Parts: sequence; structure tokens; C-alpha cells
Amino acid sequence: MSKKIKVALAGVGNCASALIQGTKYYDASSNSKSNDSTGLTAFDLGGYEPKDIEFVAAFDVIDSKVGKDLSEAIFAEPNNTIKIANVERSKVIVEKGEVLDGLGNHYRGKVQVSDKPPANVAKVLKDSGAEILLNYLPVGSRQGTRYYAEACLDAGCAFINAIPVFIASNGKWQQAFEHRKLPCAGDDVMSQLGATVVHKTLVKLFVDRGVTVDQTYQLNIGGDMDFYNMLDQERLEDKRVSKTSAVAAMAPYEIPMRIGPSDFVQFLDNDKVCYISMKGRYFGNIPVELDLKLKVVDAYNSAGVMIDAVRATKIALDRGISGPLDSVSAYCFKHPPVQLPYSVAKSSFLEFVEGKKER
Repeated sequence: MSKKIKVALAGVGNCASALIQGTKYYDASSNSKSNDSTGLTAFDLGGYEPKDIEFVAAFDVIDSKVGKDLSEAIFAEPNNTIKIANVERSKVIVEKGEVLDGLGNHYRGKVQVSDKPPANVAKVLKDSGAEILLNYLPVGSRQGTRYYAEACLDAGCAFINAIPVFIASNGKWQQAFEHRKLPCAGDDVMSQLGATVVHKTLVKLFVDRGVTVDQTYQLNIGGDMDFYNMLDQERLEDKRVSKTSAVAAMAPYEIPMRIGPSDFVQFLDNDKVCYISMKGRYFGNIPVELDLKLKVVDAYNSAGVMIDAVRATKIALDRGISGPLDSVSAYCFKHPPVQLPYSVAKSSFLEFVEGKKER
């Protein structure tokens, strides 16, 4: 069993930056954080620590990142998340991927696309020895996501889908990865303490305590390129489905709800602000209302979850498990093959890591 987990990145934005910095931040050999598991399910998960994740390839299309060492690219504009760790030169040069539908109309007006020729992604994955490709393309990149999923199938590489395009939760793609004896996990990463996990937990709490939920909504604003890209409303269909289905699955009845990204506020940078409103009725049909505000640094809210997802996917590779990873997906993603309450999903995830559950 290889101690290193060789990972490739499709998209070198804020989330990739937080993930890479996080593997350095939790490197016990350099900063004495051997007992610090804040943000992680466990510091040692199935024999793997965060420092065991090794980034061996990366793809992007923006001129400020393509051709740069990965350690530089993660801090290049328009990335704007905060810095928590020093990242030494990696000797991994960011390759140009295919643009396809990766950039929305608003996004294109903010960045310069590299004029370098696109790389052969499947070949780069093979040559780099990548075991897992992590999809961090911008929201709405349906063609791009399918392109990288196909490259994984061609290269013999596992696929983790962090965005709301349906791969791990789609029967056709599940069969394709099963056929190639490769695992896949997704879809749409669920942050450690983000809008979706808070909202679904509140709905489940109301239901479990006998409170009827009459209506609920969730509004989100942020100032990074992800929110700017989502100003193109046509790119949000899958995002709304992903977030809404996760919350709706927590109630045995239909709840009128509106959930999804709302607006771009530039001065927020990588901060994300979420507003959740819920109205319901308890004993005697007495009304109850809940209003909540949550503010987080968006990229880091998902980084720990992705470190867990990468390590669990490596465990699946070690065990020869293929197809959709139901337990990993239910715990780490908004739109998994099987929706579970958060507490059940975590138990299922830990059982998988411990070898008590097949997938």
C-alpha cells in the first residue's frame, strides 16, 4: 500500500488553494499540530494523514495560472482567499485544460484565457501517476466535468466531483466507473459548517421534534469568482437542484422552499454570508420562526471535507472498490447517490473507513 496519495486538480481556484495550504498546515512534522484534528474527521484516517496527499498534476485555463508552478498559481489572481500556510515549490506546472463551458459570460469579462494549447489530460494523468482527480471547475461546467470524468476513465484514475454536475449520482457514470474498476465520489462538496449542512440539520431537527415546517428559504452572497460566475443564472440549475434536494430529503413531506446562490458582493472577497429562514408550527398549531445568519471563509469550509474525501477514496483504491462510494458521498457531498441525515452519514463513513461497510 502506497503511503502517498497522488492527486490531480481540475481547476486551481480558491478551493484548491485552501486544500493545498491545508495539507501543509496539518503537517505535524513542520508545525507540531500532531494532535490538532480541527476541521478533520480524524488526523489519521485509515492510516493516512493530510501530509500524505501529494499533488502531482493540475489544470486551469486562466493565463495568470497556466504555466506557473502550482505553489504560485494558488495565490494568483483572481484567487482571493486568505493565506494560512507557506507552500514550497512543487515542481508541478499548471497545464492548460480545455475551456469548453468552464467560464460563464461574466467570468470571461474578468479573466484572460491562456493562449497555450490544451494538454492531453489523460496522458498527463498517466504520466504523473495520479490516482485521483479532484474536479474543482466553476459551477455550471457540465461539459468540462464530463470531459475530465472521461479522462479519468481513460487514464485509470479515480474521480472526486466537488461541483454540482451529476456524475457519482448518475447511473450511467456509476456503471462506467464500475466497469473500469475505478471509484468515484460526489457530487457537490458539502462544507464542514456550510449553508447546506446547517439547513438540512435544522429541518431534520424540526421534523424530529414534531414541528411542522411550512416554508423555508436560504440566501447566499459572496465576493469570489465562484459567486461572480453564478451571476449567469443559466449556470445555476444543477446547483439549485443539489442544494434543494439535500434539504428536502430531511422531511417526509414536501416543504415550499427556495434555496440557492443570490448575489455577488465584491468586497466580501472569499467570505460567504448565508441567511436561512424557517417558519413552522408546533403544539396547538402555534407558529414558530427561525432566522439564522452564517458567515464563513468559503474555501476553507470545504478543504477539511475534501481531505477526508481524498483519503477515503484512496482507501477504496487500496481495497479494490469500484463504482460510486455511497458512504463517502453521503458524508462529504450535497447530492450523493443516497441522501442521509448528517449523523447517519458520518457513522456510515466511519464504518467504511474501518472496513465494516463495503462502500
